[in-house]
Amino acid sequence: MNVEIEKIDFLSTRYFQSLDVRYNVLRKPLNLRFNRTDLSVDKDSVLFVAKIENRVVGTLILTQVSNESYKMRQVAVLEDFASNGIGGLLVKDCEKYALENSKNHIELNARKSAISFYLKLGYSIVSDEFYEVNIPHYKMKKELLS
Repeated sequence: MNVEIEKIDFLSTRYFQSLDVRYNVLRKPLNLRFNRTDLSVDKDSVLFVAKIENRVVGTLILTQVSNESYKMRQVAVLEDFASNGIGGLLVKDCEKYALENSKNHIELNARKSAISFYLKLGYSIVSDEFYEVNIPHYKMKKELLS
């Protein structure tokens, strides 16, 4: 399986394809919809997709939180492709991008169900459990080494 990670533009065709992935993986199971506030942050963020044969199967967003740090958000891979390492490829490419852009930390709010995924990628839990969109989350962080 040939997976290609691509940085995309806000409001591009790929962006709308990534919204479909985000909706189906992250929102639909919780019976949530996107609203303007949810999407307004995207225009000032760095947007990535994972593609297989020109089909968007995964997505990830980096939003700058300081001169040294990004927040990783909206990491999603379609269920049919979820066990193929695509999420890890997205994260690794985004970490490389962060380093190339002088960021040495990435933080994220991980759903409790995704904690083991991030731990395997070197992220550490830095908070107690909290609720976001009515499900348990933990804040996690990773210091990037060049």
